[in-house]
Amino acid sequence: MKSFTVESTGNNYIRLRKKITQSFCFMLFRSAAAINGLALVIIVYFILANGWKAINWTFLTQPPMDSMTKGGILPCIIGTVCLCIGAMAVAFPIGVFSGIYINEYAKPGRTLRIIRLGISNLAGVPSVVFGLFGLAFFVIYLKMGVSILAGALTLGAMSLPVIIGSTEEALKSVPDTYREASLALGATKLQTIFRVVVPAAMPGILTGGILGISRAAGETAPIMFTAAVFFSPNLPESIFDEVMALPYHIYVLATAGTEIETTRPLQYGTALVLIALVLGMNLTAIILRSRLRKKMRQI
Repeated sequence: MKSFTVESTGNNYIRLRKKITQSFCFMLFRSAAAINGLALVIIVYFILANGWKAINWTFLTQPPMDSMTKGGILPCIIGTVCLCIGAMAVAFPIGVFSGIYINEYAKPGRTLRIIRLGISNLAGVPSVVFGLFGLAFFVIYLKMGVSILAGALTLGAMSLPVIIGSTEEALKSVPDTYREASLALGATKLQTIFRVVVPAAMPGILTGGILGISRAAGETAPIMFTAAVFFSPNLPESIFDEVMALPYHIYVLATAGTEIETTRPLQYGTALVLIALVLGMNLTAIILRSRLRKKMRQI
């Protein structure tokens, strides 16, 4: 009886210790999430408070004027949208197909480990290195010049690791029973992948696209070497034209402008428009992802 009491006390002590440890870890997680959320709210509030006065119809529909101290940012908005669309047109299909190959076709071994190591290393490479790569390879070697095409390819290369990693993880989350059931019904492996596995993993794949487009829209270093120019009042007419872009425009106004203090409200206004543009693109992708999830649950 005494031994049973001692054992019961020991078990209660272990449960209590696990409960305390779990509560402490959850508190740390909640604190980290709260700190990140608070930082985001402070940044957005600061930009909104300083930039909303600059937002008007002229600011959104006119090109810069008078050494960029007046006018608007329409060429910057169009240039940013073109670069983001071009980057996703390049990176998304290549990243998705690469993730499919790595998860569904590649055999485990040294080669696959090297490929994954390379993808992980690319994800940590600074954006300025991608910019220098784009300058050396796309702009100079392939003779594309400073253009939308060179910038989109550079941003696409920078977004690839994120999309590949998200695609691979999304495919891993699909239960093997889906594959087995499809193969048992007589479908080929290719049909199983594209008619069963990929649709089930599409919400997770779109998450990678959202992260990729968010990173591409806010980068300055890659486009300042490959696509963006200091000033261009005309809208681009082809993918071989140079463009203005919101991130580079903010950089120019804040560091290289002729009247930095005069353009301070324009700097905050441009940053606010960039945040709204990224939020709009992300929101569109999130809504599409949500609809796909509901459709998969109904099936």
